[in-house]
This record gives sequence, structure tokens and C-alpha cells, in this order.
Amino acid sequence: MGNFRGGFGGFGGANLGQLMKQAQKMQADMESAKATLHATEFESIVGGGMVKVVMLGNRTVKAIEIKPEIIDPDDKEMLEDLILAGVNDALAKIATKEAELMPSMPGM
Repeated sequence: MGNFRGGFGGFGGANLGQLMKQAQKMQADMESAKATLHATEFESIVGGGMVKVVMLGNRTVKAIEIKPEIIDPDDKEMLEDLILAGVNDALAKIATKEAELMPSMPGM
């Protein structure tokens, strides 16, 4: 028992405290990155500029703009496809930025 120096499970108290501080800083940094991402606008322009989709980083659609000349009542499927393409492109941009900002965040 003469060699027992205290601490927690063989870890020095200072080391455990430092690990806790690092974990808290990482959590704060991730929350900050997440807030920044959620407030960022992502824009997708498809169909040669005929359809524009604007999404926030939290995956909320902020706006969809459609040029009047693309609206053809006899071909609504083309317009639907362009809107889908714009939304999916914006989602892909968000995912790319998310991976860049938070590469080690589980579940993101």
C-alpha cells in the first residue's frame, strides 16, 4: 500500500480533469458548427436556371423559384422532376458541408 498515490482508477486527477475539459470543448465546438450549418443557405439551380431551390442547413426548404416560361400545363412531370432534382441537389450540398464541418460526429 505504500505505492498508492491516489487518483481515480489509476488515472491521475489532473489527467481526468483535462479529458473532461477537452470533451466539453469538443461538444461546444460541435454545437457551434451545427448551429452555423443550420443557419447556412444552400442554393441549387437546375434546368438551365429555370428552377432554383434554397434550403437551410437544417434541411428546411426556404424558397423555390420557378421561371414562368418553364410552366407547361401539358408537361407537369418535367417541372416536378426539376423541383425534385433541385431539392436533392441542395440536400447533397448540405451533406457535403456537414461532413466537412463535423467529420467525426456520430449520427450526423
